[in-house]
Amino acid sequence: MATDHYAVLGVSREATAEEIKVAYRKLARELHPDTNPEDTAAHERFKEVTHAYEVLSDPQKRQRYDRFGDARPGAGMGDLGDFGSISDIFSTFFGGGRASSRGAARGTDILAEVVVVTLEDAATGVDQEVEIRTLGSCIECSGSGAAPGTSPVTCSTCGGAGQVRQVQRSIFGEVMTAATCPRCSGTGKEIPTPCAICGGKGRVPVTDTITIHVPAGIDDGAHLKVSGRGEAGVRGAGAGDLYVQVRVQPHDVFQRGGDDLGCEVKVPFTIATLGGKVKVPTLEGPEEIEISPGTQPGEIVRLKGRGMPRLGGRGRGTLVALLKVETPTDLDAGQVELIAKLAEMRGEEAGSKGFFDRFKQAFR
Repeated sequence: MATDHYAVLGVSREATAEEIKVAYRKLARELHPDTNPEDTAAHERFKEVTHAYEVLSDPQKRQRYDRFGDARPGAGMGDLGDFGSISDIFSTFFGGGRASSRGAARGTDILAEVVVVTLEDAATGVDQEVEIRTLGSCIECSGSGAAPGTSPVTCSTCGGAGQVRQVQRSIFGEVMTAATCPRCSGTGKEIPTPCAICGGKGRVPVTDTITIHVPAGIDDGAHLKVSGRGEAGVRGAGAGDLYVQVRVQPHDVFQRGGDDLGCEVKVPFTIATLGGKVKVPTLEGPEEIEISPGTQPGEIVRLKGRGMPRLGGRGRGTLVALLKVETPTDLDAGQVELIAKLAEMRGEEAGSKGFFDRFKQAFR
């Protein structure tokens, strides 16, 4: 422990009480353990400057220190317990901490069971019924918590303020703080005769079925918020919100990527070779597209505006069709001969046997 408290705070021996206070405030901000959680050196320095300030801020202790020095090594360390965090230091200098706002606690938000919809319903939007189990306002007492014919009265602990004030001692003197009243939970009222149904809470367990709208374009895993349909608040306070998770079922034809859809389209090899039309599946039904002559397997066709609707009605995504050219497997002898002759005309032969010979052998 340093013996020169003036040097620890960085002030002269003629420093005024205000100068000492300003110096300590600056060092406390820099060295507090909350600001330097892993710096043990800063922790020790914080203890030093705190002890120095405790001595020099008290006129009698300062006078004794100036005459005899610090005869108590480590003195004052127990007073550090008055600071729970760095915010406590600031509250001491700047007017004290803030208490919780008056009023009963708002109801808790709840998450309902998952709603499962098809991809088609996700594309058009759909209304779904959801069963929820929550805490609702007590009908017997209309949510007040008081038995019928009685009323809540002013809290005897906080006098209706909803807060209780406490005085704590610190090295700076007495510090006043405020906290939510434990008797009335911040409402400012207490219940002399509680409702027999809800026990004075003003709410009871209920099961309800509500209809929610699943908007067009919703994606798998999204949450819908229904304001005010969560748990009722204590003694008439506002209700929480309801959140519903939506799951979109996998589709047999389409794969989804955000607002876009993907699918595979089979193209006969004759159409891929000569060109023609094929049908592409869409959410609204099959749609014909033109295939260019010489189309290769794996080519992609994009249909803009035929994907999923975007939330909020801002257009639609793209339908991406992957073309898969089909190689025929059920040819008769005449068809094989025609294809083989075409291969010969194109000079397409493999090994010592011509294309035609190999096909004919396959059908013997």
